Amino acid sequence: MHPKLRSLDIRAIVHDDSPYILLRDPQRLTEQQLLVPQPLAAVLAFFDGNTSIDEMVDAFRRRYHITLPTGMVSQLVAALDEVVMLDNARAQARRTAVLNDYRRAPFRPPALAGAGYPADAKALWRLLQDYLETSDVAEDADPDWSRPIGLLSPHIDYARGGEVYARVWKRAAQAARAAELVILLGADHYGADLLTLTRQNYATPYGVLPTDTALVDQLAAVIGAEAAFAGELRHRGEHSLELVAIWLHHMRGGQPVPVAPILTGSFHPFMLNGDTPANDPTISAALEVLRRASAGKRTLIVASGDLAHVGPAFGGNPLDSAGRRALRAADDELIGAMRGGDAAGFFSAIRRVQNRNNVCGLAPIYLTLRLLGKGRGEQSGYAICPADAQNTSVVTITGMLFK
Repeated sequence: MHPKLRSLDIRAIVHDDSPYILLRDPQRLTEQQLLVPQPLAAVLAFFDGNTSIDEMVDAFRRRYHITLPTGMVSQLVAALDEVVMLDNARAQARRTAVLNDYRRAPFRPPALAGAGYPADAKALWRLLQDYLETSDVAEDADPDWSRPIGLLSPHIDYARGGEVYARVWKRAAQAARAAELVILLGADHYGADLLTLTRQNYATPYGVLPTDTALVDQLAAVIGAEAAFAGELRHRGEHSLELVAIWLHHMRGGQPVPVAPILTGSFHPFMLNGDTPANDPTISAALEVLRRASAGKRTLIVASGDLAHVGPAFGGNPLDSAGRRALRAADDELIGAMRGGDAAGFFSAIRRVQNRNNVCGLAPIYLTLRLLGKGRGEQSGYAICPADAQNTSVVTITGMLFK
């Protein structure tokens, strides 16, 4: 047996005062999680599909000068297999079954309803209306539909980001209500695939937002069907599209509108290879499909993305006052590029520092700027949100209306 680990969400945690590695499945073939003691977790590096259990034990001994019992590694393999975290026939069969169930369903149910926000439509309406009614911004009057209108929305939880959500969505209220097509570009937090599609409709507590399957098929034709749908199951649990879809549906009073839900993967390779996404043929072809689909329609493009994620909660050093000032300066540079509709400048500012601030909105914001071309961005709100109890980790967010 040569076990291979599937692509998982792997996090270091402390449980009962002992260090562990927490393993979770972003595609949710299993809802179970697995805790592996940190000293044993190092053996997971050898789960590459080319190394037998005996070879793992030998490699571990040579690297760490520790002899692991073969039976202990065998038990770990069995535990991983039991929760479908190995890349093998069992996982493939489970993926096929789960994917078929997902696609046969009438819609993608809201994953966070009842946990991240009220599942009841009336309670949700009251929550979002309270945010809107306390916001002092005015609606943008008479949107100019000669070109698509763009919107940058946070996707942080409503409790921390509610004020910024309200400011930008209230500013864009008329555009949201009048749109005939909405392109949703959301950060894919657990996938490296460049663009991930689904033909499934998106439900909210207000009803169902129908997916424009014809547009999805056109995108799949230029991305390649295998690549476009390889990570489709991540749509089930990814919050970046869900949280903005709810605001869209709320601003429309529960009225549906065709949407194109697109998860955008990491731009990390562009940080390393000296190239830029401007030269990527798949990105260019997909953007051209979206431009053609937007022509002659009142089209709203929503980028769902937060800005920086820094501090111990994200693997960095505690943030002090100097770090906060530097963080704000870095955010201001990105906001300036967005205001100028400068996709190249936005990407360049992040690559220059190798995305050390972990801007999770990089891909959706960049793609939105590319789709809109040169235009004017108007900022609507900014917040530094705490991300740990010590207030030494933060997430920064902003809203922006592009027209």
